[in-house]
Order: sequence, then structure tokens, then C-alpha cells
Amino acid sequence: MDMHTGTLKPRLSFWQLWNMSFGFFGIQFGFALQNANTSRIFSTLGADPDNLALYWLAAPVTGLLVQPIIGYLSDNTWHPKWGRRRPFFFIGAVLAAIALFLMPNSAALWMAVAVLWLMDAAINVSMEPFRAFVGDKLDTSQQTAGYAMQTFFIGCGAVIASLLPTFFESMGVSNEAVGGLIPDTVRYSFYAGGAIFFLAVLWTVVSADELPPPDMEAFNAERKHARSFSVALAEILGGFAKMPKTMVQLAFVQFFTWIALFAMWIYTGSAIADNVFGTTDAQSSSFQAAGSWVGIMFAVYSGVSALAAFILPIFARATSRKTVHATCLAIGGLSLASIYFITDKHTLMVPMIGVGLAWASILTMPYAILAGSLPAKRMGYFMGLFNFFVVIPQICSGLLLGGVTKHFFGGHTVLTLMLGGACMLVAAVLTLFVSDRAAPVKASA
Repeated sequence: MDMHTGTLKPRLSFWQLWNMSFGFFGIQFGFALQNANTSRIFSTLGADPDNLALYWLAAPVTGLLVQPIIGYLSDNTWHPKWGRRRPFFFIGAVLAAIALFLMPNSAALWMAVAVLWLMDAAINVSMEPFRAFVGDKLDTSQQTAGYAMQTFFIGCGAVIASLLPTFFESMGVSNEAVGGLIPDTVRYSFYAGGAIFFLAVLWTVVSADELPPPDMEAFNAERKHARSFSVALAEILGGFAKMPKTMVQLAFVQFFTWIALFAMWIYTGSAIADNVFGTTDAQSSSFQAAGSWVGIMFAVYSGVSALAAFILPIFARATSRKTVHATCLAIGGLSLASIYFITDKHTLMVPMIGVGLAWASILTMPYAILAGSLPAKRMGYFMGLFNFFVVIPQICSGLLLGGVTKHFFGGHTVLTLMLGGACMLVAAVLTLFVSDRAAPVKASA
């Protein structure tokens, strides 16, 4: 029974959950390639390490602009064949595939930064409605399982995508930055990513259906009203004052969580190159080898998250979702900070296990907790608004971490990873104060 509409939603089978979530395999394929390789691409094209965080601002700023708008538009969309969310899945997939093909062909730093804007905006067009899709289709008792299925595909997609440069290198493809150009291993990985992104999202578009609004006449009346630009703008901006209490509490958790994640994605490459491979020269073979090794590290944490996706809901039923989330964030924070003390590349896989547990929970528990507190007809909008608390900390990180790293840490980015770990520990403590009153009795598929 949906608590907001009073309607009974059909219980979906395992394979129905699979089909509606499979598109996330492609979405995370794109994100994983971006997260593991963007700093490497920027550095190869001559970026100053102190400015890496600034160049990364393209990603969170596009999310800040795109997600609430797409959420609002998808809430007010209905097509007899395409449904509500699937038109946005498809459009985003086409644009993201184009951006993934363009990124490794960037001939200059400014071009790579511009393509990052396009790529992140396109991925967000596809991704945001996927979060609302679970709330649309699933009863409260299945929502945790629905987000866990998404997390499973996120993990699987990220594992394969993160390993692609190493795979191509093992096949004899050059991993050298010849003439300051992006290595062939990275180029081929992005080409594969563009194709996989499009095909995976297309699978969900074709194989999953959507529930029509329960009162089509009332929906059409609201949609007509929403077409007014002034009404739309007022709705989008006015949502902050209408956020449920649970959403406000989770906002603080998300803020510190995503400072940690952004620090990890930006600085792990240079931190490992400096702390383990003993180089800061982005044109050297050692730096490129460090970049490939970071891909393997990210594959490990993504693989752990895929496996943990179906285990965490079991612990959540035995305890609570916020207890599981707080525990996973604490483990992840300690693991991220521990990288500072590791100088052997193989030992680096150990903290990635802890980061993987945290990542699985980050992708599952906050959204499952939030979904139960949101009105059904505005699920897409509030999920998009919730993304503000993912991108705002990233923007703060982009503006501040470069200066902190340079002036307080002497340019040693491994210390920035320790700072990220501390932020994740703060998020773990804040999770304990979140209200999860709509926690389901059962969360199994």
C-alpha cells in the first residue's frame, strides 16, 4: 500500500526488479569511467594539480541545475507508450553516449572540461528519474530491495568500467601518453562505455513499464497548470521550504558524505602516484601506471558494493536502515583515511573493501529512507532536490580543497584523502539522528 496515495502497488518479481534497474549498469559505467579517469585526462592535458578540484566543478554544477528540473519535468510527463520517466532515460542515454565518445578525443584541457559539462549533464538526465522510478513502481515494503538492485548494477558497471584501461593494456594497447595525448587504453574504454551506456538504458526503456497516474483527469489539470514558466520556477525554488523533516536530516549526512567521495575521486590518482609510485610527473609512465592501478582499486570497491547491495537490507531488517548506514559510513571513513599509511600497492585493496561497504549503503539507504517520506506525485522533484545535497558539498570541495591541499597539506593529496575520511566519520554520527519512521517491515524482493 502506498502511504501517500492509498493505492495498492503490485508486488514485482525478481526479474521485473532486474529489468527496471538494468539501465543503472550503463549509467554507472559512464560515471565510473568519469570518476576513475577524468583527473588522469586533465593531468595528461597539462592541468595544474592545485586546480584539479576547480576543473571538476563542471560535474556538480550541472547536477545542481539539471536534476531538480528533470525531476519536475518528469513528474509532469505522461505518454501512453513512453510513460513518465522513460523518455528522460532515453534522451539522456543518447547524449551521454555522444559525450563518452568525445571525452577521450579532447585535444586540449579546455575541451576536456567542456565535455565533462556535457557528459555529466547527460548522465544526470538519465539518472535522476531512475531514483524516482523506484518510488513510482514499488510499494514501501519493496523500496529498499529496489534501491539495492540499482546498487548491484551500479557496482557491476563500475567494476567493469574501472578495469577497462587495464584490460586493454593487457591486450597490447598502448598505455602511454604519447605526445601529451590521452592513452589509447583510456580512449577505447570510453568508446566501449558509450555503447554500453546506451544499450543498457535502452533495455530498461523497452522491458519495463510504468504505472499511469491514478487520476488521469486531475493529473492532466495539474500538468497544464505546471506548464507555466512562473509556476514551474516557483515550484522548483519553493520546494526547499516544503522538505520533509527526514530529508532535512539526511541533507546534513549527505553533505559530509559527498565531501569525502569527491575528495576520493579527485585526488586518489595523484595521491597513489605520489605516495606509492613515487612520482608527480603526469607525463611519466609511472604516473600512467598509477592511474591504471587506481582503476583496479575503484573496481574493488565497486565490486564489494555490488555484493553488499543484497546483504545490507538483511541487516537493515534486523536492526534499522540508519544503524546500517552509520556503521558503513564509519567503516568507509576509517578505510579512506588509512590510505595515508599504505605504501604497498597491493595492500591498497584492503581499504577499498571498507569504502565499498560505505558506497553500497550510500547508494541504497538514504534513498530508501527518503522515499517513504515523500509525496508520490512529487517523487521525481524531491529526489532531484535531494541531489542538491550531493552537489553542494562537491561544489564546496571544488572551491576549497585545492587551496587546503596546497597551503595546509604541502601539495600532498594523500592528506586530502585523510580529510575525506574524517568527513565520512562525521556523516556516520549525523546518521544516528535521522528519523526513519516509514521503515518497512520487509525489504526483500
